[in-house]
Amino acid sequence: MDLELFQYLQTYLTERRTALFKQVLAERTRHFTVATEDVYQLHNTSAVMRTCDVFGIQDLHVVEERLGKRVDKEIAMGAQKWVSLNRYNSITDCIENLKKSGYQIIATTPHDNSTMLHEFDVTKKSAFFFGKESDGLSDTVMDAADGFLKIPMYGFTESLNISVSAAIILQSVVSKLKQSPVNWKLSEDEKLEIELAWMKKTIKASEEIIERYYSENPKSQAPNNK
Repeated sequence: MDLELFQYLQTYLTERRTALFKQVLAERTRHFTVATEDVYQLHNTSAVMRTCDVFGIQDLHVVEERLGKRVDKEIAMGAQKWVSLNRYNSITDCIENLKKSGYQIIATTPHDNSTMLHEFDVTKKSAFFFGKESDGLSDTVMDAADGFLKIPMYGFTESLNISVSAAIILQSVVSKLKQSPVNWKLSEDEKLEIELAWMKKTIKASEEIIERYYSENPKSQAPNNK
């Protein structure tokens, strides 16, 4: 990462905004992540993104295998500004990527063999998969899952809205994680990388500012992806 560019962009932020970025980053984690499979009700996708932000989950993985990239319009509203969004056209690609990154695949499902939420082991890196509203998770996810997780329910209803389920699960596992001895925090390099991305999204006309920076500093090499 270009540290000089980082420091240059910081001059466009107020001290309060810079301090807030550092405060939030101190509570961010990649120990847990969330993946949604073919969730086409846009308010649910947006709500899950907000839930990830609220509970300090930095990465959200969105699989849009069947109907294409339907969430563009909702994403453009800015709900994902603070969460790193990873998009896939294939559920298999998503699972493989997460497993390579060291995550166990946890399918959220009310099935009888699922672990109760309060009994879940938070020490392992986990990717929580949530399925579409009507059918739940696909057989592909269920077959690849390393574990199954359910929220205790005591009424007639057998399932919850996906955004509600995500909020309940993340509140529980993140609270337990922060009371554990697990090193769940981001590395310093990760914090810098994310803060730079936040600055680019926050600063008005940031692309033009960055172009001007590199034109005025020819010894610096502009990245391929800004």
